Amino acid sequence: MTQQIPLDQSARADAGTRDDAVHEIAPDLAYRRLAIVNVVFVGERDAGDRGWVLIDAGLFGTKSLIESAAAERFGENARPAAIVMTHGHFDHVGVLEELASLWDVPVYAHPLEQPYLDGTDSYPPPDPGVGGLIALSSPLFPRGPVNVCDRLQLLPEDGSVPSLPGWRWIGTPGHAPGHVSLWRERDRALIVGDAFVTTAQESAYAVLVQEPEMHGPPMYFTPDWDSARESVRRLAALEPELVITGHGRPMRGAAMRQALHKLATDFDDVAVPKRGRHALHHSP
Repeated sequence: MTQQIPLDQSARADAGTRDDAVHEIAPDLAYRRLAIVNVVFVGERDAGDRGWVLIDAGLFGTKSLIESAAAERFGENARPAAIVMTHGHFDHVGVLEELASLWDVPVYAHPLEQPYLDGTDSYPPPDPGVGGLIALSSPLFPRGPVNVCDRLQLLPEDGSVPSLPGWRWIGTPGHAPGHVSLWRERDRALIVGDAFVTTAQESAYAVLVQEPEMHGPPMYFTPDWDSARESVRRLAALEPELVITGHGRPMRGAAMRQALHKLATDFDDVAVPKRGRHALHHSP
């Protein structure tokens, strides 16, 4: 396994302890943990129908949980204006087809993720040899594709994010070819996806207890470590104040930035697996 970069509990951006709740971490940002993954809600409380945006679409079987979280935050039957995908791995698209149809909503993604969202192609096999119980189980995970071709739209080349004024998408490949993160300059808020995470996602124990640690992308589903390294360095250079990752708890402040810079600087030692299919296929 890789090294740990611990984060003090004081860096947590969520005050609550219940994992079955919607946690508000800014007036217009909230998240809900769904077992091993987070979904993010962008929009102020009681924003109403079409007044908010969903980032990613959770695990298979979590449709009712996402619906109830949306109703709690935005009002009964409040549909989003869009669903924006950081990438198309199984734990981010689990109920995408169902929600997109139910809500009659466009789905936005990077062009390089299109094959995994329009029914064309599946991701490469995972790498169970990187270590950890979840990694060992990863060959059982679905690799796609899902098919939302009738609703799928490509993110604009100018970096803007439809229905999210003030936000920009940033290409952060490595974990997936068309992986993107979302950045808002005015408050330095960053929705990371899986470009980096704040738990050791390969470890079942770490996922269960959610102790805050800074890690690279989940190793078992990351085939391109050179690109992953550059993506983390690009995000660290933004000097974010608040980060919401696809796995683990949201973090904020100076301690988070210090840990993120250490991850960027020591990426090969901290994040790249020491064993497994891709362990030797990265440059210093």
